[in-house]
Amino acid sequence: MFDLHRLRLLRELKHRGTLAAVAAALSYSPSAVSQQLSQLESEVGVPLLEPVGRRVRLTQQAEILVTHTEAVLERLERAEAEIATSLTELTGTLRIASFQTAALALVPPALTLLRDIHPRLRVHVTQMEPERALPALLARDFDLVIAEEYPGNPNPRPAELEQEVLCHDPLRLAHPRTAVTGDTAETVAAGTVARLRALAEHPWVLEPEGTAARHWAMTLCRTADFEPDVRFESTDLLLHLRLVEQGHAAALLPDLVWHGRPATVPLQQLPYGQRARRLFTAIRRGRGHHPAVRACRQALRQAAQAPGPPTLT
Repeated sequence: MFDLHRLRLLRELKHRGTLAAVAAALSYSPSAVSQQLSQLESEVGVPLLEPVGRRVRLTQQAEILVTHTEAVLERLERAEAEIATSLTELTGTLRIASFQTAALALVPPALTLLRDIHPRLRVHVTQMEPERALPALLARDFDLVIAEEYPGNPNPRPAELEQEVLCHDPLRLAHPRTAVTGDTAETVAAGTVARLRALAEHPWVLEPEGTAARHWAMTLCRTADFEPDVRFESTDLLLHLRLVEQGHAAALLPDLVWHGRPATVPLQQLPYGQRARRLFTAIRRGRGHHPAVRACRQALRQAAQAPGPPTLT
């Protein structure tokens, strides 16, 4: 029978990419990881790794082993959930990763609910963008990830993960009060695309290249027949808001930035089909029945039931 600990090291290598990354994540030395994988190769009787430049990659036989290891670990996740369900009091640690606006608007009230109902549950929260958090969830760095999906930009859905919709967060065009937005009778009659195009010559703040939000925003602007003048880039949407408030840029902001508070800048509707992002929680398959996961999801759903939208111009 193959050693499960060594099989997990092989799985970690698949998800983390390098021996050094596996060693750092598990507090081992790279030589210790390499030695354990060499012993696993001896157990299996075939090569599991092959060199590719300065890195290594898994052989076909190693991929087969990882697939079966995932199935074993899923069963162990289910066993852990059943044991936790059998207990009268919820304890242990729940590790959550969340992107910024959800971390600000949803996580604190959810933590309050969890503290009141399950005072012995320890919750550890890390702010992290979904592009990094979802792979880290697969690598078992987190138990639950709060992520987002923008209109027309579906995320990959690995079979090892389960998603549950949390809410739909409206998206708005935000601009300085001094910006020319084309609020003439002709532009208003032409609709939301014309109002978006009216800001074509204005500076913009967007999230950095490579993020789902940036891809969505660029597609939105190009569909309106202009290339935005992106002068500011940041994943911090509070910085986006501050730049709009100070008259430096136009932005595309979600309602979670306000979370029921009055808007401090003019907001406009976006074109149909582009008016909301989907927020969801993701977990590893087999964890959905764990009482800590269920309690956290319930608390987040309650926190997402915010007051109405911010005032629009």
